[in-house]
Amino acid sequence: MLTSRERVRLTLDHHEADRVPLDLGASAVTGMHVSTVYKLRQALKLDPPGTPVKVTEPYQMLGEIKPDLIDALGVDVVGLGLPRTLFGFKNEGWKPWTTFDGTPVLVPEGFNTQPEENGDILMYPEGDRSVPPSGRMPRGGFYFDAIERQGPVDDNHLDVRDNLQEFSPITPDDLADLRREANRLYEQTDKAILANFGGTAFGDIALVPGLQLKHPKGIRGVEEWYISTATRRDYVYAVFEHQCRIALANWQKIYEAVGEKVTAVFVTGTDFGTQKGPFISGPTYRDLYQPFHKQVNHWIHTHTGWKSFIHSCGSVRALIPDFIDAGFDILNPVQCSAAQMEPAELKARFGDRITFWGGGIDTQHTLPFGTADAVRQQVRQRIKIFGSGGGFVFNPIHNVQAAAPIANVLAMYEAFRENSRYPL
Repeated sequence: MLTSRERVRLTLDHHEADRVPLDLGASAVTGMHVSTVYKLRQALKLDPPGTPVKVTEPYQMLGEIKPDLIDALGVDVVGLGLPRTLFGFKNEGWKPWTTFDGTPVLVPEGFNTQPEENGDILMYPEGDRSVPPSGRMPRGGFYFDAIERQGPVDDNHLDVRDNLQEFSPITPDDLADLRREANRLYEQTDKAILANFGGTAFGDIALVPGLQLKHPKGIRGVEEWYISTATRRDYVYAVFEHQCRIALANWQKIYEAVGEKVTAVFVTGTDFGTQKGPFISGPTYRDLYQPFHKQVNHWIHTHTGWKSFIHSCGSVRALIPDFIDAGFDILNPVQCSAAQMEPAELKARFGDRITFWGGGIDTQHTLPFGTADAVRQQVRQRIKIFGSGGGFVFNPIHNVQAAAPIANVLAMYEAFRENSRYPL
């Protein structure tokens, strides 16, 4: 029998392994809301009732995928990254909290658990309540929204360095943490390792506001940033140039620390698609983003054996040839519910050149609102289509959300187990 690491490697090389590999929780876009993790663990009888689940990524409120859940589901991939949240505080000093839907959880000590008068929960950069908050969970909500702290933009005094506050040379302590964790995951598990080293998500709008920065400078508003990609193109390009230079210098040091223990690396989570089509043109992607994607992917393929991973939501069918030309090996989340993202056409057209990591179940409609039978049917169909010839890692389309009925989540994993072995 193949190890998980061997299974994933064969799949990424577009060969059929013994079965289709499975990911859950190896990245911040292939995980599960903490409330659903709790319900899944209870349904599988992994915990006594009331046992809290750790929130490992507070912005999206993702739950910890522990080794016993990995074993129970047959997950093949684990994540490698620094134990630091998008709000800048570390995953440490765990304390109890209860979500608005009543789920018992553990949150890091930097997580603010004190509600405002209206019941909202505010989050602060690095957990520092002496500075303005950078995130808000509305009363009754499931996630945090970014609070924009964009001051007036003075074009006569824009400084590229302001939009580079969060990018700096990696520290010896962070390198030691990555080396130690890579060794642990490689030696104590047989799983493929999907790494996120950061620094290469050019223009990822979730990162632009600088949730971890106490006093963000530069262009930090969502609307202002998108406008700037057209009206201040040279400024944005210069930000990307400096960001890329810093990131590749860091990655060289990281490679010396972790080497070939990593199977694939998360390069970018910048979204280029809407529900109906790309929200930028092909020429704009090729002019502003692709030069830096090419630099990063060229470095990866020249210096390492890693595979490169792009996450882009929405209808990106028109941009997939450009992603391939940029050197990406893996596309996620494969949002088949968007226009022009029909699974059979995607597989036929691009399946020999890029691995589809996701697309296993529609998380907008089928998983949260369909029947268990509809879930099983769609999982069977997606495995049959995407799994043929390899090049497919099963994962739902983006993270499993809080509202997904646990019966449907169980049906998804049951259908995967029953239909994922080759020949399909």
